[in-house]
Amino acid sequence: MTKTVNHWIGGKSVEGTSGTYGPVTDPATGAVTTEVALASLDEVDAAVAAAKAAYRTWGTSSLSARTAVLFRYRALLDAHRDDIAALITAEHGKVHSDALGEVARGLEIVELACGITTQLKGELSTEVSSRVDVSSIRQPIGVVAGITPFNFPAMVPMWMFPLAIACGNTFILKPSEKDPSAANLLAELAAEAGLPDGVLNVLHGDKAAVDGLLNHPDVAAVSFVGSTPIARYIHATASANGKRVQALGGAKNHMLVLPDADLDAAADAAVSAAYGSAGERCMAISAVVAVGSVADELVAKIKERAEKIRIGPGNDPASEMGPLITAAHRDKVASYVTGAAAQGADVVLDGTGHTVEGFEDGHWIGLSLLDNVSTDSDAYRDEIFGPVLCVLRVDTYDEGVALMNASPFGNGTAIFTRDGGAARRFQLEIECGMVGVNVPIPVPVGYHSFGGWKDSLFGDHHVYGNDGVHFYTRGKVVTTRWPDPADAPSGVDLGFPRNH
Repeated sequence: MTKTVNHWIGGKSVEGTSGTYGPVTDPATGAVTTEVALASLDEVDAAVAAAKAAYRTWGTSSLSARTAVLFRYRALLDAHRDDIAALITAEHGKVHSDALGEVARGLEIVELACGITTQLKGELSTEVSSRVDVSSIRQPIGVVAGITPFNFPAMVPMWMFPLAIACGNTFILKPSEKDPSAANLLAELAAEAGLPDGVLNVLHGDKAAVDGLLNHPDVAAVSFVGSTPIARYIHATASANGKRVQALGGAKNHMLVLPDADLDAAADAAVSAAYGSAGERCMAISAVVAVGSVADELVAKIKERAEKIRIGPGNDPASEMGPLITAAHRDKVASYVTGAAAQGADVVLDGTGHTVEGFEDGHWIGLSLLDNVSTDSDAYRDEIFGPVLCVLRVDTYDEGVALMNASPFGNGTAIFTRDGGAARRFQLEIECGMVGVNVPIPVPVGYHSFGGWKDSLFGDHHVYGNDGVHFYTRGKVVTTRWPDPADAPSGVDLGFPRNH
Protein backbone atom coordinates (compact mmCIF):
# COMPACT_ATOMS: atom_id res chain seq x y z
CA MET A 1 0.00 0.00 0.00
CA THR A 2 1.37 3.42 -0.95
CA LYS A 3 2.07 5.62 2.06
CA THR A 4 1.50 9.38 2.14
CA VAL A 5 3.99 11.95 3.36
CA ASN A 6 2.20 14.96 4.83
CA HIS A 7 3.40 18.36 5.96
CA TRP A 8 4.72 19.04 9.47
CA ILE A 9 3.29 22.38 10.62
CA GLY A 10 2.97 23.76 14.13
CA GLY A 11 4.42 20.66 15.77
CA LYS A 12 2.18 18.06 14.15
CA SER A 13 1.55 16.15 10.93
CA VAL A 14 -0.89 18.04 8.72
CA GLU A 15 -2.62 16.39 5.79
CA GLY A 16 -2.35 18.14 2.45
CA THR A 17 -5.41 20.07 1.37
CA SER A 18 -4.37 21.02 -2.17
CA GLY A 19 -5.49 17.69 -3.60
CA THR A 20 -2.18 17.46 -5.46
CA TYR A 21 0.36 14.74 -4.74
CA GLY A 22 3.70 13.77 -6.21
CA PRO A 23 5.06 10.23 -6.67
CA VAL A 24 8.09 8.98 -4.75
CA THR A 25 9.82 5.94 -6.21
CA ASP A 26 12.20 3.32 -4.91
CA PRO A 27 15.11 3.87 -7.32
CA ALA A 28 16.25 0.25 -7.00
CA THR A 29 12.93 -1.14 -8.25
CA GLY A 30 11.34 1.75 -10.10
CA ALA A 31 8.14 1.20 -8.11
CA VAL A 32 6.14 4.09 -6.68
CA THR A 33 6.15 3.49 -2.91
CA THR A 34 4.98 6.82 -1.55
CA GLU A 35 2.99 9.90 -2.45
CA VAL A 36 3.88 13.30 -1.08
CA ALA A 37 1.44 16.15 -0.53
CA LEU A 38 2.27 19.24 -2.61
CA ALA A 39 1.44 22.48 -0.87
CA SER A 40 -0.90 25.18 -2.09
CA LEU A 41 -0.38 28.85 -1.29
CA ASP A 42 -2.83 28.49 1.59
CA GLU A 43 -0.59 25.84 3.12
CA VAL A 44 2.45 28.05 2.60
CA ASP A 45 0.59 30.76 4.52
CA ALA A 46 -0.24 28.28 7.30
CA ALA A 47 3.38 27.21 7.69
CA VAL A 48 4.63 30.80 7.75
CA ALA A 49 1.94 31.77 10.26
CA ALA A 50 2.96 28.90 12.56
CA ALA A 51 6.61 29.92 12.32
CA LYS A 52 5.79 33.59 12.90
CA ALA A 53 3.74 32.81 15.98
CA ALA A 54 6.47 30.59 17.41
CA TYR A 55 9.11 33.28 16.82
CA ARG A 56 7.47 35.60 19.34
CA THR A 57 8.65 33.42 22.20
CA TRP A 58 11.50 31.39 20.65
CA GLY A 59 13.27 34.53 19.42
CA THR A 60 13.50 35.87 22.98
CA SER A 61 14.17 32.53 24.68
CA SER A 62 17.41 32.06 26.58
CA LEU A 63 20.47 30.53 24.99
CA SER A 64 20.49 27.87 27.69
CA ALA A 65 16.93 26.86 26.81
CA ARG A 66 17.75 26.60 23.11
CA THR A 67 20.93 24.62 23.58
CA ALA A 68 19.26 22.25 26.03
CA VAL A 69 16.83 21.28 23.27
CA LEU A 70 19.65 20.93 20.77
CA PHE A 71 21.68 18.66 23.04
CA ARG A 72 18.66 16.36 23.44
CA TYR A 73 18.10 16.54 19.68
CA ARG A 74 21.66 15.54 18.97
CA ALA A 75 21.25 12.46 21.19
CA LEU A 76 18.03 11.43 19.42
CA LEU A 77 19.57 11.86 15.98
CA ASP A 78 22.50 9.71 17.04
CA ALA A 79 20.14 7.01 18.32
CA HIS A 80 18.15 7.06 15.05
CA ARG A 81 21.06 7.17 12.56
CA ASP A 82 20.05 3.88 10.96
CA ASP A 83 16.39 4.88 10.69
CA ILE A 84 17.25 8.12 8.91
CA ALA A 85 19.75 6.37 6.65
CA ALA A 86 17.19 3.70 5.75
CA LEU A 87 14.72 6.36 4.59
CA ILE A 88 17.44 8.01 2.49
CA THR A 89 18.33 4.71 0.84
CA ALA A 90 14.68 3.81 0.19
CA GLU A 91 13.91 7.08 -1.60
CA HIS A 92 17.25 8.34 -2.92
CA GLY A 93 18.91 5.00 -3.62
CA LYS A 94 22.39 5.63 -2.20
CA VAL A 95 24.03 2.75 -0.37
CA HIS A 96 23.51 2.54 3.38
CA SER A 97 27.12 3.45 4.23
CA ASP A 98 26.83 6.64 2.14
CA ALA A 99 23.53 7.45 3.85
CA LEU A 100 25.09 6.97 7.29
CA GLY A 101 27.94 9.25 6.25
CA GLU A 102 25.39 11.89 5.25
CA VAL A 103 23.76 11.75 8.66
CA ALA A 104 27.16 12.01 10.37
CA ARG A 105 28.05 15.16 8.41
CA GLY A 106 24.69 16.68 9.30
CA LEU A 107 25.29 15.90 12.97
CA GLU A 108 28.46 18.02 12.84
CA ILE A 109 26.31 21.11 12.37
CA VAL A 110 23.90 20.10 15.13
CA GLU A 111 26.95 19.84 17.40
CA LEU A 112 28.08 23.29 16.25
CA ALA A 113 24.62 24.62 17.09
CA CYS A 114 24.86 23.08 20.57
CA GLY A 115 27.81 25.40 21.17
CA ILE A 116 26.12 28.48 19.72
CA THR A 117 26.70 30.46 22.92
CA THR A 118 30.28 31.27 21.96
CA GLN A 119 29.28 32.12 18.37
CA LEU A 120 26.74 34.72 19.54
CA LYS A 121 29.00 36.59 21.92
CA GLY A 122 29.05 40.31 21.23
CA GLU A 123 31.82 42.88 21.54
CA LEU A 124 32.35 45.84 23.87
CA SER A 125 34.59 48.87 23.58
CA THR A 126 34.75 51.08 26.67
CA GLU A 127 35.63 54.76 26.82
CA VAL A 128 35.48 55.34 23.07
CA SER A 129 34.84 58.89 24.20
CA SER A 130 34.46 60.33 27.66
CA ARG A 131 32.09 57.94 29.53
CA VAL A 132 30.86 56.48 26.23
CA ASP A 133 30.80 52.70 25.57
CA VAL A 134 29.96 50.91 22.32
CA SER A 135 28.71 47.33 22.18
CA SER A 136 27.83 45.05 19.27
CA ILE A 137 25.27 42.30 19.55
CA ARG A 138 23.72 39.79 17.15
CA GLN A 139 19.99 39.06 17.10
CA PRO A 140 17.79 36.62 15.14
CA ILE A 141 16.06 37.80 11.98
CA GLY A 142 12.68 36.01 12.23
CA VAL A 143 11.11 33.39 9.98
CA VAL A 144 13.61 31.79 7.59
CA ALA A 145 13.19 29.16 4.90
CA GLY A 146 15.42 26.42 3.51
CA ILE A 147 14.93 24.85 0.08
CA THR A 148 17.00 21.70 -0.21
CA PRO A 149 17.98 19.20 -2.96
CA PHE A 150 17.28 15.52 -3.45
CA ASN A 151 20.88 14.32 -3.25
CA PHE A 152 21.32 14.91 0.50
CA PRO A 153 17.81 14.84 1.99
CA ALA A 154 19.07 14.84 5.61
CA MET A 155 22.50 16.48 5.55
CA VAL A 156 21.71 19.67 3.68
CA PRO A 157 18.64 20.47 5.82
CA MET A 158 20.85 19.89 8.89
CA TRP A 159 23.35 22.34 7.43
CA MET A 160 20.63 24.98 7.77
CA PHE A 161 17.93 24.65 10.41
CA PRO A 162 19.98 23.70 13.53
CA LEU A 163 22.04 26.90 13.28
CA ALA A 164 19.01 28.98 12.33
CA ILE A 165 16.96 27.87 15.34
CA ALA A 166 19.98 28.02 17.67
CA CYS A 167 20.28 31.69 16.71
CA GLY A 168 16.64 32.21 17.71
CA ASN A 169 14.90 32.04 14.35
CA THR A 170 12.03 29.80 13.32
CA PHE A 171 12.37 27.67 10.20
CA ILE A 172 10.36 26.34 7.26
CA LEU A 173 12.03 23.49 5.40
CA LYS A 174 10.95 22.79 1.83
CA PRO A 175 12.76 19.54 0.96
CA SER A 176 12.90 17.88 -2.43
CA GLU A 177 9.63 16.21 -3.33
CA LYS A 178 11.63 13.27 -4.76
CA ASP A 179 12.74 11.98 -1.33
CA PRO A 180 10.72 13.77 1.37
CA SER A 181 10.47 11.29 4.24
CA ALA A 182 13.78 11.98 5.97
CA ALA A 183 12.80 15.62 6.51
CA ASN A 184 9.67 14.61 8.41
CA LEU A 185 11.62 12.27 10.67
CA LEU A 186 14.09 15.08 11.43
CA ALA A 187 11.18 17.30 12.46
CA GLU A 188 9.51 14.59 14.54
CA LEU A 189 12.74 13.96 16.46
CA ALA A 190 13.12 17.71 17.08
CA ALA A 191 9.64 17.77 18.60
CA GLU A 192 10.54 14.77 20.75
CA ALA A 193 13.61 16.69 21.94
CA GLY A 194 11.32 19.46 23.18
CA LEU A 195 11.49 21.97 20.35
CA PRO A 196 8.38 24.16 20.70
CA ASP A 197 5.60 23.83 18.15
CA GLY A 198 6.13 25.94 15.04
CA VAL A 199 9.88 26.48 15.46
CA LEU A 200 10.64 23.87 12.76
CA ASN A 201 8.09 23.21 10.02
CA VAL A 202 8.32 20.98 6.95
CA LEU A 203 6.37 22.07 3.89
CA HIS A 204 6.36 19.70 0.93
CA GLY A 205 5.79 20.97 -2.55
CA ASP A 206 7.03 21.96 -5.98
CA LYS A 207 7.63 25.31 -7.67
CA ALA A 208 4.35 26.72 -6.36
CA ALA A 209 5.49 26.21 -2.77
CA VAL A 210 8.94 27.62 -3.53
CA ASP A 211 7.49 30.74 -5.14
CA GLY A 212 5.09 31.12 -2.22
CA LEU A 213 8.02 31.23 0.20
CA LEU A 214 10.09 33.55 -2.01
CA ASN A 215 7.23 36.02 -2.26
CA HIS A 216 5.89 35.82 1.31
CA PRO A 217 6.38 39.10 3.19
CA ASP A 218 6.91 37.34 6.52
CA VAL A 219 9.86 35.23 5.33
CA ALA A 220 13.03 37.17 6.16
CA ALA A 221 15.69 34.93 4.59
CA VAL A 222 16.06 31.99 2.22
CA SER A 223 18.77 29.33 2.05
CA PHE A 224 19.01 27.16 -1.06
CA VAL A 225 21.15 24.35 -2.45
CA GLY A 226 20.56 23.06 -5.98
CA SER A 227 21.39 23.68 -9.63
CA THR A 228 22.86 26.94 -10.90
CA PRO A 229 19.82 28.05 -12.96
CA ILE A 230 17.50 27.58 -9.97
CA ALA A 231 20.00 29.18 -7.58
CA ARG A 232 20.15 32.23 -9.83
CA TYR A 233 16.33 32.37 -9.90
CA ILE A 234 16.05 31.96 -6.11
CA HIS A 235 18.58 34.72 -5.53
CA ALA A 236 17.01 37.15 -7.99
CA THR A 237 13.44 36.58 -6.80
CA ALA A 238 14.08 36.59 -3.07
CA SER A 239 16.44 39.56 -3.29
CA ALA A 240 13.87 41.52 -5.26
CA ASN A 241 11.49 40.90 -2.38
CA GLY A 242 13.98 42.30 0.13
CA LYS A 243 15.06 38.98 1.60
CA ARG A 244 18.49 37.85 2.66
CA VAL A 245 19.62 34.98 0.37
CA GLN A 246 22.31 32.32 0.28
CA ALA A 247 21.83 30.23 -2.89
CA LEU A 248 24.36 27.51 -3.65
CA GLY A 249 24.38 26.37 -7.26
CA GLY A 250 25.96 23.68 -9.39
CA ALA A 251 29.52 22.57 -9.95
CA LYS A 252 32.04 21.06 -12.31
CA ASN A 253 34.78 20.13 -9.89
CA HIS A 254 38.28 19.56 -11.31
CA MET A 255 41.16 17.50 -9.95
CA LEU A 256 44.61 18.50 -11.18
CA VAL A 257 47.12 15.64 -11.20
CA LEU A 258 50.77 16.70 -11.52
CA PRO A 259 53.52 14.44 -12.89
CA ASP A 260 55.01 13.91 -9.41
CA ALA A 261 51.73 12.72 -7.86
CA ASP A 262 51.22 9.31 -6.29
CA LEU A 263 49.13 7.92 -9.15
CA ASP A 264 47.67 5.06 -7.11
CA ALA A 265 46.40 7.55 -4.51
CA ALA A 266 45.15 9.85 -7.27
CA ALA A 267 43.31 7.02 -9.02
CA ASP A 268 41.72 5.86 -5.76
CA ALA A 269 40.62 9.42 -5.05
CA ALA A 270 39.24 9.97 -8.55
CA VAL A 271 37.12 6.80 -8.39
CA SER A 272 35.69 7.50 -4.94
CA ALA A 273 35.10 11.20 -5.67
CA ALA A 274 33.58 10.72 -9.14
CA TYR A 275 31.45 7.64 -8.55
CA GLY A 276 30.60 7.76 -4.84
CA SER A 277 26.87 8.31 -4.23
CA ALA A 278 26.50 7.59 -7.98
CA GLY A 279 28.02 10.98 -8.73
CA GLU A 280 24.91 12.74 -7.42
CA ARG A 281 26.69 15.32 -5.29
CA CYS A 282 27.81 18.86 -5.93
CA MET A 283 31.28 18.12 -4.59
CA ALA A 284 31.88 15.15 -6.89
CA ILE A 285 35.03 15.26 -9.01
CA SER A 286 33.71 15.21 -12.56
CA ALA A 287 36.85 16.33 -14.45
CA VAL A 288 40.40 15.06 -13.97
CA VAL A 289 43.04 17.30 -15.52
CA ALA A 290 46.14 15.21 -16.16
CA VAL A 291 49.41 17.10 -16.63
CA GLY A 292 52.12 15.83 -18.97
CA SER A 293 53.05 12.21 -19.27
CA VAL A 294 50.90 10.82 -16.45
CA ALA A 295 47.62 10.70 -18.40
CA ASP A 296 47.86 7.23 -19.95
CA GLU A 297 48.87 5.51 -16.72
CA LEU A 298 46.34 7.46 -14.66
CA VAL A 299 43.46 6.60 -17.01
CA ALA A 300 44.45 2.92 -16.93
CA LYS A 301 44.49 2.91 -13.12
CA ILE A 302 41.10 4.65 -12.90
CA LYS A 303 39.61 2.16 -15.38
CA GLU A 304 40.99 -0.81 -13.46
CA ARG A 305 39.44 0.39 -10.22
CA ALA A 306 36.13 1.52 -11.70
CA GLU A 307 35.50 -1.88 -13.28
CA LYS A 308 35.54 -3.47 -9.82
CA ILE A 309 32.83 -1.27 -8.28
CA ARG A 310 29.80 -3.36 -7.40
CA ILE A 311 26.47 -1.77 -8.31
CA GLY A 312 23.26 -2.85 -6.62
CA PRO A 313 20.41 -1.88 -4.28
CA GLY A 314 21.43 0.52 -1.56
CA ASN A 315 20.17 -1.75 1.20
CA ASP A 316 22.46 -4.60 0.05
CA PRO A 317 25.64 -4.44 2.19
CA ALA A 318 27.65 -5.69 -0.79
CA SER A 319 26.66 -2.74 -2.98
CA GLU A 320 29.20 0.04 -3.43
CA MET A 321 27.04 2.23 -5.69
CA GLY A 322 23.28 2.42 -6.00
CA PRO A 323 20.87 3.60 -8.73
CA LEU A 324 20.09 7.14 -9.81
CA ILE A 325 17.15 9.01 -8.30
CA THR A 326 14.74 8.77 -11.27
CA ALA A 327 14.54 7.06 -14.64
CA ALA A 328 14.43 10.46 -16.36
CA HIS A 329 17.65 11.53 -14.68
CA ARG A 330 19.27 8.19 -15.57
CA ASP A 331 18.39 8.74 -19.24
CA LYS A 332 19.75 12.29 -19.18
CA VAL A 333 23.06 11.14 -17.67
CA ALA A 334 23.31 8.37 -20.27
CA SER A 335 22.81 10.86 -23.10
CA TYR A 336 26.09 12.59 -22.21
CA VAL A 337 27.98 9.31 -22.53
CA THR A 338 26.38 8.30 -25.83
CA GLY A 339 27.05 11.74 -27.26
CA ALA A 340 30.65 12.00 -26.06
CA ALA A 341 32.27 10.04 -28.88
CA ALA A 342 30.61 12.22 -31.53
CA GLN A 343 32.19 15.22 -29.82
CA GLY A 344 35.69 13.76 -29.93
CA ALA A 345 36.05 11.91 -26.62
CA ASP A 346 37.38 8.40 -26.18
CA VAL A 347 34.81 6.29 -24.29
CA VAL A 348 37.03 4.17 -22.05
CA LEU A 349 34.11 2.83 -20.00
CA ASP A 350 30.46 2.98 -21.07
CA GLY A 351 28.03 2.31 -18.23
CA THR A 352 24.83 3.16 -20.07
CA GLY A 353 23.65 -0.41 -20.61
CA HIS A 354 24.05 -1.58 -17.04
CA THR A 355 21.27 -3.53 -15.31
CA VAL A 356 21.06 -5.42 -12.03
CA GLU A 357 19.64 -8.94 -12.05
CA GLY A 358 16.34 -9.12 -10.23
CA PHE A 359 15.96 -5.32 -10.27
CA GLU A 360 15.66 -4.72 -13.98
CA ASP A 361 13.18 -1.86 -13.57
CA GLY A 362 15.50 0.13 -11.29
CA HIS A 363 17.16 3.36 -12.39
CA TRP A 364 20.50 1.75 -13.11
CA ILE A 365 23.53 3.10 -14.86
CA GLY A 366 27.11 1.92 -14.75
CA LEU A 367 30.34 3.85 -14.36
CA SER A 368 31.50 5.80 -17.41
CA LEU A 369 35.01 7.13 -18.09
CA LEU A 370 35.65 9.56 -20.95
CA ASP A 371 39.20 10.40 -22.03
CA ASN A 372 40.54 13.19 -24.25
CA VAL A 373 37.47 15.30 -23.52
CA SER A 374 37.46 18.78 -25.05
CA THR A 375 36.41 21.89 -23.15
CA ASP A 376 33.70 22.69 -25.70
CA SER A 377 31.92 19.33 -25.38
CA ASP A 378 28.60 18.94 -23.58
CA ALA A 379 30.02 16.32 -21.23
CA TYR A 380 32.55 18.87 -19.97
CA ARG A 381 30.47 22.05 -19.94
CA ASP A 382 27.35 20.72 -18.19
CA GLU A 383 26.91 19.48 -14.66
CA ILE A 384 25.99 15.85 -15.39
CA PHE A 385 25.26 14.83 -11.78
CA GLY A 386 25.92 11.16 -12.38
CA PRO A 387 28.75 8.58 -12.47
CA VAL A 388 30.57 10.06 -15.47
CA LEU A 389 34.23 11.11 -15.18
CA CYS A 390 35.89 13.23 -17.86
CA VAL A 391 39.68 13.27 -18.34
CA LEU A 392 41.29 16.29 -19.94
CA ARG A 393 44.98 16.39 -20.92
CA VAL A 394 47.28 19.40 -20.64
CA ASP A 395 51.03 19.85 -20.99
CA THR A 396 51.78 22.11 -18.02
CA TYR A 397 50.59 23.19 -14.59
CA ASP A 398 49.87 26.69 -15.89
CA GLU A 399 47.76 25.32 -18.73
CA GLY A 400 45.79 23.18 -16.28
CA VAL A 401 45.09 26.06 -13.90
CA ALA A 402 44.04 28.30 -16.80
CA LEU A 403 41.64 25.63 -18.05
CA MET A 404 40.12 25.21 -14.60
CA ASN A 405 39.80 28.93 -13.94
CA ALA A 406 38.00 29.37 -17.27
CA SER A 407 35.11 27.23 -15.96
CA PRO A 408 32.02 29.24 -14.95
CA PHE A 409 31.78 27.07 -11.83
CA GLY A 410 33.95 27.44 -8.75
CA ASN A 411 32.67 25.06 -6.10
CA GLY A 412 35.35 22.53 -5.12
CA THR A 413 38.70 21.50 -6.57
CA ALA A 414 41.74 19.41 -5.72
CA ILE A 415 45.40 19.03 -6.61
CA PHE A 416 47.42 15.85 -6.32
CA THR A 417 51.15 16.39 -5.93
CA ARG A 418 54.10 15.71 -3.63
CA ASP A 419 55.38 19.27 -4.10
CA GLY A 420 54.41 21.65 -1.31
CA GLY A 421 55.37 24.69 -3.34
CA ALA A 422 53.12 23.65 -6.21
CA ALA A 423 50.26 23.00 -3.80
CA ARG A 424 50.74 26.40 -2.20
CA ARG A 425 50.66 28.13 -5.58
CA PHE A 426 47.56 26.19 -6.53
CA GLN A 427 45.55 27.09 -3.45
CA LEU A 428 46.28 30.77 -4.05
CA GLU A 429 45.85 30.83 -7.85
CA ILE A 430 42.77 28.65 -8.29
CA GLU A 431 39.44 30.51 -8.49
CA CYS A 432 37.34 28.25 -6.31
CA GLY A 433 35.68 28.31 -2.91
CA MET A 434 36.94 24.99 -1.50
CA VAL A 435 40.36 23.51 -2.25
CA GLY A 436 41.76 20.08 -1.47
CA VAL A 437 45.46 19.23 -1.43
CA ASN A 438 45.66 15.47 -1.97
CA VAL A 439 42.04 15.48 -0.69
CA PRO A 440 39.51 14.91 -3.50
CA ILE A 441 36.34 16.17 -1.80
CA PRO A 442 37.30 19.08 0.46
CA VAL A 443 34.00 19.58 2.30
CA PRO A 444 34.87 21.75 5.31
CA VAL A 445 34.25 20.59 8.85
CA GLY A 446 31.32 22.21 10.62
CA TYR A 447 33.18 25.11 12.21
CA HIS A 448 34.42 26.32 8.82
CA SER A 449 31.97 27.36 6.09
CA PHE A 450 30.90 25.57 2.88
CA GLY A 451 30.44 27.41 -0.40
CA GLY A 452 31.83 28.12 -3.83
CA TRP A 453 32.67 31.02 -6.11
CA LYS A 454 31.36 32.26 -9.45
CA ASP A 455 28.24 30.43 -10.71
CA SER A 456 28.36 28.05 -7.75
CA LEU A 457 27.16 30.66 -5.24
CA PHE A 458 24.67 33.53 -5.38
CA GLY A 459 24.70 35.71 -2.30
CA ASP A 460 27.40 36.81 0.12
CA HIS A 461 27.32 34.06 2.75
CA HIS A 462 28.49 30.46 2.66
CA VAL A 463 26.64 27.76 4.60
CA TYR A 464 27.25 26.83 8.27
CA GLY A 465 30.34 27.85 10.26
CA ASN A 466 30.78 31.55 10.99
CA ASP A 467 29.08 32.51 7.73
CA GLY A 468 26.00 30.52 8.71
CA VAL A 469 25.74 32.24 12.08
CA HIS A 470 26.12 35.65 10.45
CA PHE A 471 23.52 34.80 7.81
CA TYR A 472 20.92 33.83 10.41
CA THR A 473 21.53 36.87 12.63
CA ARG A 474 21.78 40.62 12.16
CA GLY A 475 24.12 42.94 13.94
CA LYS A 476 23.14 45.79 16.20
CA VAL A 477 25.49 48.39 17.67
CA VAL A 478 24.58 50.20 20.90
CA THR A 479 26.32 53.41 21.93
CA THR A 480 25.83 54.28 25.61
CA ARG A 481 26.69 57.27 27.75
CA TRP A 482 25.94 57.36 31.47
CA PRO A 483 26.75 60.30 33.74
CA ASP A 484 29.12 59.52 36.55
CA PRO A 485 27.45 59.27 39.98
CA ALA A 486 30.00 61.77 41.27
CA ASP A 487 28.39 64.39 39.05
CA ALA A 488 24.92 63.83 40.49
CA PRO A 489 23.25 66.69 42.38
CA SER A 490 23.99 66.75 46.08
CA GLY A 491 21.60 64.68 48.10
CA VAL A 492 20.74 62.09 45.42
CA ASP A 493 20.55 58.67 47.08
CA LEU A 494 22.15 56.04 44.90
CA GLY A 495 21.09 53.27 47.22
CA PHE A 496 24.64 52.33 48.20
CA PRO A 497 25.15 51.03 51.75
CA ARG A 498 26.35 53.70 54.19
CA ASN A 499 29.31 52.74 56.34
CA HIS A 500 29.60 55.84 58.54
